[in-house]
Amino acid sequence: MELKKTPLWSEHKRMGAKLVEFGGWEMPLQYTSIIEEHKSVREKAGIFDVSHMGEILVEGADAIPFVDNLITNSVSKLKSGEICYSPMCYENATIVDDLLAYKFSENKVLLVVNASNTDKDFEWIESQKRGYRVDVKNVSNDYAQIAFQGSIAEKILKKVAGVDLSKISFYTFTTGQINGINCIVSRTGYTGEDGFEFYFEPAAAIAMWRKLIEIGNGDVKPCGLGARDTLRFEACYMLYGNDIDDTTTPLEAGLGWTVDFTKPSFNGKDVLEKQREVGVSKRLRGFEIDGGIARHGYEIFAEDRKIGRVTSGTKSPTLNRSLALGYVDTEHAKIGNTLSVDIHGKKINSTVIKTPFYRGSVKSK
Repeated sequence: MELKKTPLWSEHKRMGAKLVEFGGWEMPLQYTSIIEEHKSVREKAGIFDVSHMGEILVEGADAIPFVDNLITNSVSKLKSGEICYSPMCYENATIVDDLLAYKFSENKVLLVVNASNTDKDFEWIESQKRGYRVDVKNVSNDYAQIAFQGSIAEKILKKVAGVDLSKISFYTFTTGQINGINCIVSRTGYTGEDGFEFYFEPAAAIAMWRKLIEIGNGDVKPCGLGARDTLRFEACYMLYGNDIDDTTTPLEAGLGWTVDFTKPSFNGKDVLEKQREVGVSKRLRGFEIDGGIARHGYEIFAEDRKIGRVTSGTKSPTLNRSLALGYVDTEHAKIGNTLSVDIHGKKINSTVIKTPFYRGSVKSK
């Protein structure tokens, strides 16, 4: 099957990026090195092509109650111009996907979903429409999306922003111009640093990309999926298919803060209420590894008994420590516990530690 290409694909080729398959798309893994791109975001700023992400528009008289039934978080409690992060669950409370919900009005919500899940999510959302006065559209092809991230992102972006960036607080958005191009502009990101994401017409993607690199005057590096993964990992943001999937629930994944139990109903509520009452059998935890690098799928042991598996792991470029996320039986999930990870046939000591591993310049509510 031919891989999909974002509106910036030719630019990535021109810049010599190493391209790889990701979720059915041909995407840049890196331009120079993952470490260099990672450090640019942590210390200055970086720019990411995230046009592969999916956008699903929900409009209609019942848009808010419909989305509130789809996701565990609450859109009804948002003001227009606010965003929430949320899992979207099946009736058994396992996770269809995690997403951002942009509330435009009482009649309009934009859901931003993971690239590899867009078609699956759209089909699932469509299947939930019965009884609701809503229109659901997959509008992914209408948007290019760029993430502009880093501790000095706002300072640089001001040079071409037609909106007051200082008035866009964390997890809010506005509409206006960046580099003279009409955009949805949000203060969101996936790196642990401050920054913005903007959505705009695909035809303007190359002009936008080049201008944002130009105004950085050497302080903005184009970044690929490699750095995006190491950055999100240090901040302990979930990666669907690794840290969460259709075998895990929000409470097992430590996402209880995204579950609004005060809502009258939502998919999976009964199961999650039972888990909250009796407890979960496994928990997602952070680990520091004494040697080697733990990768996705590696087994976790308490003495000689297998008690879990690694979901994400690498040597942190910022902290210079070998770290991992993984699910373990609840009885072994206490912070400070010493367990072991099987790395190439050797059981390496690991310690359960607090997450997130890193807190950067990202704003907080």
